[in-house]
Formats: sequence, C-alpha cells, structure tokens
Amino acid sequence: MNNKIIRYILSKILFIEAGFLILPLIVSFIYKEEMFNVYSFLSTIALLLSFGLILGYNCDGNGVFYEKEGLIIVALSWILLSAFGALPFVFSKYIPNFIDAFFEVSSGFTTTGASIVTNIESFSHSMLFWRSFTHLVGGMGVLVFALAILPRSNRHSHIMKAEVPGPVFGKLVSKMSYTARILYKIYFAMTFILIIILILAGHPVFDSFLHAFGAAGTGGFGIKSASIAYYHSTNVEIILGVAMIVFGINFNLFYLILLGKIKEFFKSEELKWYLLIIFFSIVLIFFNIKETYSSYLTCVKDIFFTVSSIISTTGYATVDFAKWPLFSQIILLFLMFVGACAGSTAGGLKVSRFIILFKSTILQIRKTLNPKRVLSVKVDGASISKEVEEEVKTYFVIYIFLVIGFTFLISFSLKDFMTAFSAVMATFNNIGPGLAIVGPTSNFASLSYFNKIVLSFAMLFGRLEIFPILILFSTSTWKKK
Repeated sequence: MNNKIIRYILSKILFIEAGFLILPLIVSFIYKEEMFNVYSFLSTIALLLSFGLILGYNCDGNGVFYEKEGLIIVALSWILLSAFGALPFVFSKYIPNFIDAFFEVSSGFTTTGASIVTNIESFSHSMLFWRSFTHLVGGMGVLVFALAILPRSNRHSHIMKAEVPGPVFGKLVSKMSYTARILYKIYFAMTFILIIILILAGHPVFDSFLHAFGAAGTGGFGIKSASIAYYHSTNVEIILGVAMIVFGINFNLFYLILLGKIKEFFKSEELKWYLLIIFFSIVLIFFNIKETYSSYLTCVKDIFFTVSSIISTTGYATVDFAKWPLFSQIILLFLMFVGACAGSTAGGLKVSRFIILFKSTILQIRKTLNPKRVLSVKVDGASISKEVEEEVKTYFVIYIFLVIGFTFLISFSLKDFMTAFSAVMATFNNIGPGLAIVGPTSNFASLSYFNKIVLSFAMLFGRLEIFPILILFSTSTWKKK
C-alpha cells in the first residue's frame, strides 16, 4: 500500500477544509458576531493546518496507487472532514458534545440533513452558514473538488469512482481533472441561479443562500425549527420542490445540454423512470390523503414538495408526513429506498440500480419460462455487461444486510420498530427526517450516544456507497503481505 500518497492527499484535503472555514469566518465578521465565534473557526483552522502539515510531512505525492488506496483515501477523508468540521460547534459551545457535533457535521457533509439541534434559531449566522455549507461541499464531493484543483489529479480516477455515486462511472472528457472541473462548474452555476431565483421570489438573502446550499447538495438542513413551513410561501416551496428534483438528476445529462444535445438528455431511461416514479407517487398519495384537505391545490403542493424532498433525499419539510396514512408512509419509505439518479448529489440506492434490478428480475422469470432464450438486461438501448449486473446485485445484497444490521444495533434503546427502521433508512439513504420519534417535526437529539455514532457511520456508508468504509474497516486491508 502506498502510505505516502495516502498521507499526501489527506493532508491536502485538510488544507482545503481549512480554506472552506474562511467563509463562515467572513460571515462572522459581516454580522459583527461575538468573538467566540471567530476564535472557534480560527482554532479549527489552526488545528487543520497543523495536522495537515504533520500528516503530509516528507510526502510529495509521487508514485501510483490503485483502487484499494483510492477507497481508503475517500473513507478517511470523509471521517476526518467530519471530525474536524465538528470542532467549531464544540469550541463555540453551540453543540458542546463532540459526538453530537460529529453526528451533525457528518449529516452535513453526507447531505443527510438529520439533526440533533433543538434550538436552531439560537445559532449565530456563521455557525448556520458552516452547517449548511457542508451540504454544498458534500453534495458533489470534496474529493471531486480536490481533483479539480490539485496537480496530477488526472491520474486519480480511483478516488472519483469511489466518491461519485452510481453503479457506473464515466468521464465527461479524457482527463479526470477536466471532468471534475466541468461537474463543479455546472454545480456552482446551478446553485447560483437557484440563489438568485429565491431572492427574486422574496426569500431573505441569507436564507436563500443556505436553502440553496441544501437543495443543491440535496441535504436539507433547516435554519428554522419548522423548516420551510416557517415561511408560509408557496413560491419558495415550488421553487425548492423543482430544484430538489433537478439536483437529483445525473449531472452528466446537464453536460449534454451544454453541448446542445437536448434530445439525448430526454432519451435517458433513468431520467424517465425517475420522473415517472415521482409522478405516480404524487398521484397515489393524493388519492390517499385528499379527504384530509379542504383544498386540492394545497394538497398537491404539499405532496409535490414532500415527494421531491424524499426521493431527492433532501429532507426539507412543509408538513408532518409522519401523520399521513400508512399507505402514504410506505410510498415515502419506497422513495427513501430508491433515491434519485446516479451521478447526482442525492443518496439512496439510485434509480439506475433499481432499473437494473427490476429488469434483471423480469429477465430471470422469462429465462425460467424459456431457458433456451439468450437475453440480456438493456438500459438506454444498450446491453449491460454481466460484470455490472453482478456488481449491482452484490451491492443490493450488502445494502440489505447493512440496513438490517444498523436497525438491529440501534434497536436496543428504542421502543418501536418504525423509529429504528426509518432512522436507519433516513440516515443510510442520506435523507434526514424519518418517521415516528425521528419524524419531520422532531429530530435525533433523544437518541443515545451509541445510536448517534452508529447512525453517523450509516450516513458515511450511504454517501460513499458502502465499499470505501467496508474496505477501511476490513482487517485484510491493513495486513502486510
């Protein structure tokens, strides 16, 4: 294993996080906050720079590395980012317990949006900014950002494959660094457009930035206890509802639009399935809950926002969907499971994997009826290789086992199955709110420290799509051969 290059890249990631912390520091000065906010950020920056220098000492980043090193770099980077990113909250006493702060920041970087904060309105502007900014950073991936700016990053395809979600990774252009830059340019441009639209819709400027960070990263940290419902604004709800769906689309497709290939954009089979799942979910929930509303338009608006929020794994809320009938809650659990498109900022299993699993199941039934037929799973008119098909099936099996395992681990101190299961689904799929005790009008504050640690790693497992964290904790990874 190339330990020097692992240390080199990790040190650069810590330097990048130190750079990110300058932004909330500036916000602190803009709003003339108390000095303990400034000291909290400065202390964290100093620790990041010091630890980064020690970690990168005598390491120049030369040499090659393979998939194992790439997976380890990704896993360790996200754990270190969350651990150091939690320190401003601990130092400032806004979240004095490190485990709580680690949970909160892990939720931010993994774009989960699950929170332990019960008094969010008491937070300073700078702390709110850092909390939501982690969504923007984690949405596209901090290592993708690093690949866009670090030298020799075109050789590090294993990092990008490990961090960008989806069953298949494809470069937009020949060089990996150029692909990373294109993705981030599209990402930042779309986020900036969303901020402008929210401001033009009458949303407060500071709130527009933070809610755009959450929608872009499909994270969903609210800055009010009532989340988006606090504003009572139909325009804002519609804008964010559409934005959450848009950011749940594969970013490679937006590159096709830039190239003028509009028809190819709409030919995407994953996009069609994604939009159809959203449409039918809205229709089914509407017929299930319409009698509880005096206005059908309000009913459709609330369902549209909730479905958009759940399938995109954002987690913003305008209604307490935990009070909806069981049928509607099961549909929402299904949306938590499926998630949005591969190559987006969203979590979940991904629509592309769901398509492959669904078609593979149908194929097996057809082969059973007619064993002599030669059939293959096709997506976008092209046959999926057996290797990809097997990888998706393996991923799904591990996914199910992890959901069961995490549910089992946190069940010891919880009283009902729905709380335990939905908490795991909400964190592992990077959604945020669950049902019952961890529903949209509640949070994860009441859970034990052990459960918070388990669910923090469930978030990391989900965001990094299982394998980097599994490899990190595998004993064979660290055995000397």
